[in-house]
Amino acid sequence: MRDNFHDELEDTGNRVLDMINLVSVAMQRATNALLDADLALAEQVIGDDDRIDALRVELEDRAFTLIAQQQPVATDLRMLIATTHLAGELERMGDLAHHIAKTARLRYPELAVPAEARPVIGLMAEVAHSLVTKVADVVAGRDVALAQAIEEEDDAMDALLRKLFTVVLSPTWTHGREAAIDVTLVGRNYERYADHAVSVARRTVFIATGRRTVSSTAHPGRAG
Repeated sequence: MRDNFHDELEDTGNRVLDMINLVSVAMQRATNALLDADLALAEQVIGDDDRIDALRVELEDRAFTLIAQQQPVATDLRMLIATTHLAGELERMGDLAHHIAKTARLRYPELAVPAEARPVIGLMAEVAHSLVTKVADVVAGRDVALAQAIEEEDDAMDALLRKLFTVVLSPTWTHGREAAIDVTLVGRNYERYADHAVSVARRTVFIATGRRTVSSTAHPGRAG
């Protein structure tokens, strides 16, 4: 019976990794749709969001069932409780990719991001991809040290968002209020995506150690 339980735990962990992969691919595709005015790719991201939502429900149902049936303790209980939170964080990451894809679709066939903002948005996309790749490694290996690196890289995303604000607020911005709003919201979506990645890392640290923060230098204002 316990062997079956631990097989279920391992499979649950693998499904979390599947969900991380889905939100990673969603953001990469959303970015490409945004920067290339690719309507088909934007539609794919929007349509695939249902898969991410369904996986959240599956993971939550599985965790609640295992808790009820197996009455786990210690690390196993922490894992199952944290899994319900991880699934929620990852679903929100998928939603943020979905929002970016919808912006690309809304402005098609025009580019949603004017030339002045494209370098910063491109860098934000790179940081987002780096973060979600690290998150997968943290979850797979319960790597506390790498979780700290995620916190530090998130600071780079915050700095890029501030830089983006300077671009759209510059006197040389000639694209009007609507484009400024689009770019600002897109930047905010990347920044929130990074914040949720940090939260996933923190919850994984909780699974491994029972501590709710990565270190004493963790940012108190972020979800944990």
